[in-house]
Formats: sequence, structure tokens, C-alpha cells
Amino acid sequence: MTVSDEIRTRLEQHLAPSLLEVTDESDAHRGHAGYRPGGQSHFRLRIASAAFAGQSRLDRHRAIHAALGKDLMNRIHALAVDIVD
Repeated sequence: MTVSDEIRTRLEQHLAPSLLEVTDESDAHRGHAGYRPGGQSHFRLRIASAAFAGQSRLDRHRAIHAALGKDLMNRIHALAVDIVD
């Protein structure tokens, strides 16, 4: 299973998003810190979830990180998050 697949699976299980786009942007970071051959190091999320209702932006980001877990977050060099209301 790729890191992208793991991200998608964990977010679907924990946050039941109504919108979820996971984009591997690793190739755009070739030659930069954290880049690994084969990618799977730099990601962008676009997500909407009823689980975010009433939460601050910071709490939403914390919920995403908690859903992904420390083990997966340690394998990701960069994670950009776009939360859609």
C-alpha cells in the first residue's frame, strides 16, 4: 500500500470526509530536503468533513494529524492541508 493509499484509508476511517483529494506533490520537490526517489514524501490534502463542525482551524489540523497517526506522519516530509467548508 502506498503512503497516498494509507492517508486516504485512515482519513476515511476516522473523519468520514464528504470530499477527499490526496495529491502526491513529491516530484515538484525533487532535489529539495525530504525528497525520496519514488516520491511519497510531499502531499496536499483537500478535505471536507462534518467531523470538523464547530472546530477551529487548528483543531481541524490536529484531528487530521491524529487520524493519520504518528507512524504515518513520521514518513511524510510535508503535508499541505486545504480544508473546505
